Parts: sequence; C-alpha cells; structure tokens
Amino acid sequence: MKSLYSFASSEEKKAEELAAGGAATQETDAVCGGNPPTSGDDWVELLVREVLQSSGTDDAKVRAARVLEALEKMLSARAREEAGNKFQEEKVAVQQQVETLVKDNTVLKRAVAIQHERQKALEDANHQLGLLKQLVPQYQEKLRNLEVNNYALRMQLQQVEHGNSMPARFNPDVF
Repeated sequence: MKSLYSFASSEEKKAEELAAGGAATQETDAVCGGNPPTSGDDWVELLVREVLQSSGTDDAKVRAARVLEALEKMLSARAREEAGNKFQEEKVAVQQQVETLVKDNTVLKRAVAIQHERQKALEDANHQLGLLKQLVPQYQEKLRNLEVNNYALRMQLQQVEHGNSMPARFNPDVF
C-alpha cells in the first residue's frame, strides 16, 4: 500500500510540476511573446522575478528553465537573422565582385583581340618587308645593268655625233 501510495503521490507531484511548468511557460511566453526583454539586465530581471514568484525549488527550476529556453530561442533567432543578413550582404558583395570581374574580363578579352590583330598586322608588314628586302638586290643588279647600258648608249651617241664615220645612208641589213 505504501508503495502504491508513494507511486500515486509521485505521479500527482509530476502532474503538478507539469502544470506549474505550463503556467511558467505561459507567463514567460506572455512576457517574452508580446515584448521580449532586449538587454541582459531585462533578462536577469525576468529570471529573478520568475524564480521569486515560484512556489518551491522544483517550480523555480522549471520557471528558470523556461526563461532560459526563451532566452536561448531569442538568441538563436537573432543569430540566424544576423547570419542571414550577413550572408545576404556577402552575397551582394560577391555578386558585385563577379560583375566587376566579368566586365574586366570582357575588357581584357577585347584588349587581347586588339593586341592579336596588331601583332598579326605587324607580322604581315615584317613578312612584306622581308620579301622587299629580297627584291632589292635583284633591282640593284637591274639598275646597274641599265646604268651600264645607258652609259654605253651615251658613248655610242657621242661617237656618232662627233665623228660620224658612217655614211649618211644606212644599210638596212646592218641595223
């Protein structure tokens, strides 16, 4: 009987503690839900008030646990919100950096294309210059031959003008 009575008593105590805990939760929710404390001092005040309003040690533990749970939830929510905001800010910053890098990349690609065109034009000009340098000796040789022929023709013309040893009438078969 005693064990049965103690079992029933312990069950009643647990039910009372749960009811007291539910009341503490409702009180904490009422205090925190509408206007949660904003500073550490406000949370300490709430915790002390809840402990002082408790009816016993177990009730004080339950109330303190509820206040600390509310504090933990609030801190977790704030940390998530701050992390989300920070992530969003970092995302925007990274997107701006990516846009800047894409623009820089486009400019660099265009600069490389222009540089490639200029390099190709320079190579073509150098190739043409090489071909012309190869033709210079040939034309110099032709020029010397023409100068020699011109000199020879001038000498012949001078001989003809100064001493016309040929008859006035030319033999068409000779020339």
